[in-house]
Amino acid sequence: MEILSPGYWQEQDLELGTLAPLGEAISSTVWSSPDMLASQDSQPWTSDETVVAGGTVVLKCQVKDHEDSSLQWSNPAQQTLYFGEKRALRDNRIQLVRSTPHELSISISNVALADEGEYTCSIFTMPVRTAKSLVTVLGIPQKPIITGYKSSLREKETTTLNCQSSGSKPAAQLTWRKGDQELHGEPTRVQEDPNGKTFTVSSSVTFQVSREDDGADVVCSVNHESLKGADRSTSQRIEVLYTPTAKIRPDPPHPREGQKLLLHCEGRGNPVPQQYLWEKEGSVPPLKMTQESALIFPFLNKSDSGTYGCTATSNMGSYKAYYTLNVNDPSPVPSSSSTYHAIIGGIVAFIVFLLLILLIFLGHYLIRHKGTYLTHEAKGSDDAPDADTAIINAEGGQSGGDDKKEYFI
Repeated sequence: MEILSPGYWQEQDLELGTLAPLGEAISSTVWSSPDMLASQDSQPWTSDETVVAGGTVVLKCQVKDHEDSSLQWSNPAQQTLYFGEKRALRDNRIQLVRSTPHELSISISNVALADEGEYTCSIFTMPVRTAKSLVTVLGIPQKPIITGYKSSLREKETTTLNCQSSGSKPAAQLTWRKGDQELHGEPTRVQEDPNGKTFTVSSSVTFQVSREDDGADVVCSVNHESLKGADRSTSQRIEVLYTPTAKIRPDPPHPREGQKLLLHCEGRGNPVPQQYLWEKEGSVPPLKMTQESALIFPFLNKSDSGTYGCTATSNMGSYKAYYTLNVNDPSPVPSSSSTYHAIIGGIVAFIVFLLLILLIFLGHYLIRHKGTYLTHEAKGSDDAPDADTAIINAEGGQSGGDDKKEYFI
């Protein structure tokens, strides 16, 4: 093989494209000379950038050996933006960040979708060397819009809601939820906007409503990297019409003979029941039909006992609740206050009992110590027998006639 100039074969790193510094590129085998190796230090490098529309991007270009030449930034249209410290394009959005022989950094504020593309950093050595920086501009999706909701839904009715958001780049994703429950809608549909850069996304969800859904919020949310985790969603509150329910509540809870009693018929539904019909089993005709929900007994007697029914009615239907009334004697119902006094009375009785036992033990103690005191008194006199005589006399071992004395030791 003929050698044209002094040199050698060497494994070296070559830059692939313009996305990374020379030392990070793939390896390849080329013919190189000492001059070529020295010139690699003059190769500039930069990096790709991603920015949200309306934000600010910084383009940074660096070189190890500038060879007494200046760095230059150009836009995708190959218009020079900056040459060293000198501004070349009159665009106030573009500002100089830093300019040294080894670095040229500029910033572009209020970035628009039209600013997207490849920016070029050049150094005018022999030959001219360049590096590319791909700027990607993210389009922010608009707040979603929900359509398809009717004014009200009937229980067990099936409904379909639609959601749409435009302006995203790349295309956003839509998700649904109802309260804390996730709804599985159709896959997100994508359509390109007229500007050819952004996209409109849409999705639909179909579900059957129940009475528990009355007042619930159905939410459509947009997921997109430009939002950086921020919530962008729209909610639609739904109204569900359903048949009423009812239950009867007595006031007071334990009615007694001679008292005043109110039976409240508590109706629920959408719409709320507007009519209440009271009946008593075995009684004809019905007791009362009114818009008020209470049945009043001014003065209870035992003849009022029986089973009562309340029918709550709305334009969605009717519901009948039952209550069995047992009128008790007028004796007072044990209350929490009487129970409290009974507990206090029991405690007092127990304390008195303990005091009596203590007094009994104290009496026995005093009596025993009194006998001991008499024995000591007898020993203090001349006529008192000695200890052995006292024991003998106590045991009856010595006769003394009428003059015998007993001593307690």
